[in-house]
Amino acid sequence: MHTRFEIATRGPGLYEFTRDVAAWVSHNTCDEALLTLMVQHTSASLLIQENADPEVRSDLTEFFHRLVPPTSDPTMAYLTHTYEGPDDMPAHIKSALLPVNLQILVISGRLMLGTWQGIYLFEHRAAPHHREVVALLR
Repeated sequence: MHTRFEIATRGPGLYEFTRDVAAWVSHNTCDEALLTLMVQHTSASLLIQENADPEVRSDLTEFFHRLVPPTSDPTMAYLTHTYEGPDDMPAHIKSALLPVNLQILVISGRLMLGTWQGIYLFEHRAAPHHREVVALLR
């Protein structure tokens, strides 16, 4: 069984969609399963990350911005793929460093996430986007 989740983004950052996934899983599984999520874009990633303190999300966003700055930064002058904007190639690099798919155990119809864990789309581009995440439950 599969579905798609559409996540609207407003620029770089982590966008939680745990509740949507948990609701879909609870209506579509009987007992035990494996959920696979895959983002269908090359400039965004998926993460399981803390969902209690929003500073974790902003710190991660800032860390990856400093790790891989836009091509307008002099340290990134070696990059050649620049015609889609100064954030495009850095977004591809970030998505190459981070997961683009996740697997989560489902037991008794519930996601086996820890108390403070949530599922996030990590948007790496500056402009708003509509991102698609495919979910497969087996």
